Parts: sequence; structure tokens; C-alpha cells
Amino acid sequence: MKNEKSSKIKIVATNRKVYRDYDIIERYDAGIILCGNEVKSLRTHGCSIDESFARVENNEVFLYNMHIPEFEKSSYFKPDPKRVRKLLLHKKEIERLFGLTQKKGFTIIPLKVFFTERGLAKVEIALAKGRLLYDKRKKIKEEIVNRYIQRVLKRYHKKS
Repeated sequence: MKNEKSSKIKIVATNRKVYRDYDIIERYDAGIILCGNEVKSLRTHGCSIDESFARVENNEVFLYNMHIPEFEKSSYFKPDPKRVRKLLLHKKEIERLFGLTQKKGFTIIPLKVFFTERGLAKVEIALAKGRLLYDKRKKIKEEIVNRYIQRVLKRYHKKS
């Protein structure tokens, strides 16, 4: 993936719970098929991907529970806000995801939704393995200890 600071991408939504609840193994950028005024709605209102997940079915990847609110100014065609949306990936990537999700504990989750500099809507998905409760606690403790160490080192360097 390109460096986000150098490219002109616009992040629409991020899923921050993922980093706490899952160990991320691989990341992929996937195109998303949108219909009607969903693109306009994404640009203005954003979306919610907190409870969404992806699944491989019939050699295609589908995204479930992604909520894109209705566009107020649309005329008669208003798609369902939580409909199933197809993701666009290469065949080898789909085969790899299918093979790895057959293993116990692996799942495909969206990390963020963004627009590229060309204006294309994309979803960054990740192959992830769920963390257990004690793993989450262990990670939180490590982060607290690391913050404390950084704080002490910062004070020490100011004195010298």
C-alpha cells in the first residue's frame, strides 16, 4: 500500500476495535461495488464498519453489515443501507483468503474505507485471528508499561 502521507487519499471510516480484538496477519486493498447514490453518501456522511466482516462465497468476497446511510437528495432508488456488498480482489488473493479462513479462528475484517486519489472507493481488509480475553489484557498491560517507560526516559533526558 502507498504511503498515506504522500498520497491524496481520503479516509472515510476506520475500525479501531480491530486492533484491540484481533491479531492482524495480512492486509489487502479491495475495490467495492456500490450502487445508486452510495458514493455520494460515502463522501458526505461516511459509513460504519464497526460490526462488519467479509466472507468468501463461490470464489467471490462479500462484505456484510457495512452501514452506508441513505443519501437525502436521492430520488426514487434508495438501496438498503446494510445490504451485502461485493469486494473486488484478484483471483489469487481470493484463493489465499479462502484457504486461510478455513482454518480455525481466522476471519476477514475491514480496517478502513477510503477514496483513492483517482476517486475510487476502496476497503482495506485484513485477515485476522481473534484474541482471547487474557491476550487483550496482556496487550493493555504492555502498552501501559511502555508508556510509563517512555515517560520516565523523557524526564531523564530533560535533566541531562
